[in-house]
Amino acid sequence: MDAVSFGKAGLQGWRAKVADAVATPVARRSGATDDQVRAVVGAAFFVLSVVYVVQTLRQLQRS
Repeated sequence: MDAVSFGKAGLQGWRAKVADAVATPVARRSGATDDQVRAVVGAAFFVLSVVYVVQTLRQLQRS
């Protein structure tokens, strides 16, 4: 599994729509392809989800 496939795996529902909306304009302005931009957006959503879960678990552990 390559990095692009990994990043795009989490794009479902509204997250996929966000990635589709920003992929072409960002790819035009950068040297990246549409798929690479979608992968970065997917990875960003994945990281944000992990951070949210970790923060929730820490708060649960403190109480």
